[in-house]
Amino acid sequence: MDKKEYLAQIEEVIKKGPYTDTWESLCEHPTPKWYEKGKFGIFIHWGVYSVPAFGDEWYPRKVYQQGSKENHHHLEKYGPLNEFGYKDFIPMFRAEKFDPKEWADLFEEAGAKFVVPVAEHHDGFQMYASELSHWNAAEMGPKRDVLGELKTEVEKKGMVLGASSHRAEHFWFFNGGRLIPESDVYEEMGSLEHDRSDEASAKDSLYWPAAGIMRNHDDLYDNPPTEEFMEDWLIRTCEIVDSYRPKLIFFDWWIQMYKWKPYLRKFAAYYYNRAAEWGEEAAIDAKFDAYVKGSAVRDLERGQLDHITPDFWQNDTSVAKNSWGYTEGNDYKKPSDVVMDLVDVVSKNGALLLNVGPKADGTIPEEDAHILREIGKWLKVNGEAIYNTKPWKIFGEGPTVVPEGSFMDTYNKEFTSEDFRFTCKGNYIYAAVLKWPEDGEIHIRCMGKHNELLKTTIRDIELLGTGLHPSFFRNEALDIGCGKGFDFGDMPAVLKITIE
Repeated sequence: MDKKEYLAQIEEVIKKGPYTDTWESLCEHPTPKWYEKGKFGIFIHWGVYSVPAFGDEWYPRKVYQQGSKENHHHLEKYGPLNEFGYKDFIPMFRAEKFDPKEWADLFEEAGAKFVVPVAEHHDGFQMYASELSHWNAAEMGPKRDVLGELKTEVEKKGMVLGASSHRAEHFWFFNGGRLIPESDVYEEMGSLEHDRSDEASAKDSLYWPAAGIMRNHDDLYDNPPTEEFMEDWLIRTCEIVDSYRPKLIFFDWWIQMYKWKPYLRKFAAYYYNRAAEWGEEAAIDAKFDAYVKGSAVRDLERGQLDHITPDFWQNDTSVAKNSWGYTEGNDYKKPSDVVMDLVDVVSKNGALLLNVGPKADGTIPEEDAHILREIGKWLKVNGEAIYNTKPWKIFGEGPTVVPEGSFMDTYNKEFTSEDFRFTCKGNYIYAAVLKWPEDGEIHIRCMGKHNELLKTTIRDIELLGTGLHPSFFRNEALDIGCGKGFDFGDMPAVLKITIE
């Protein structure tokens, strides 16, 4: 691929419109209806880092940090880093049991409406066929176009395919190896004082450019990427768009850096214009303020809001608390914890993107699969309270506070029988009871007869999945008598309230 020609093509597509690479134009782009209706998707972190299966998906960076647990583990198990570096795991990444149809079947069973594989993580190994780098799964390791095969099977099931790029962080991801003379990164790229990165390229070296030393990840001006690297990033991301036509592009966090902004605008204009050519609805997910409000969908990593927002948003989280990729001994969440998060997120006008981490052989761990199947069972009964719904007038009521912010998904939420979450659709209000009371007596205060939130007639109430239409009275609260005998375990139950 001629990079100059591709850059010229990008400019030409932007020039033709309908979107230009300005914030004003990009903020005119609507959020896709399929996204707002779907609510629940599957994220997939799978790559070379699943071979060592140790620590987390940042193993390729941490293994080059002297004194880290990953460094100690690697030296003991695989030997010196100049004899066995990260790239030497690639031949061991065979994916011999990878069956994209089985994956798609499982995601469908889980009730997912969209699927977002990581196309390239920070380690720079592409999980798709690329003309820009030999370091990809179609040429090395599995020797299969993982993204392409998943696209075929996912779309057969009527699910939407997205793709995630974490390429931006690759700029500095391997730079620790340049501080270790005994490492393969040092041998290829040189030391920071004797830089050989100009002699390397993204096509020939997995480690290129391994630039700079990151001092403060939150500093928007620290360690800025080079123009060469950002052009490479832009072309790579546009290649994914042109080759696979994903309807969702997810970006990880480092792109909020000041220097990235012109390239973020160019990519968005290119992507949105391509989608318009194809007659497709497309979206970009981004964290923090990488994209300005209204130009992309806001994503909170492992995070939630404490209020309803008029702008559709997303919580990306994982089935495991400690890692996005597969590691031996992952610390898994309970299925009910994930369902509670899904209910809470949707009540606040959001979607949940739930990650699984397959093993190096291509199998999805049984723990991951179990969680997905349990979510699917719950959605088969209660999915009408999730899919194609909107937030009600308030997201819920009750004493338990869900804190706002990123990395709050392991916060212990002890919900009570007074905690509810609401969604609505047509003349139905759905009230999720986050902990079922032993006596079966429900009291929803915000729907009492004197409350201004609901000034209309309730015609019927149904407890989904049971066939029960309980008696109810509107006093100071909406009092609903379901009786004893129901056991929903740790899962929320849903009341479908029909109003006139």
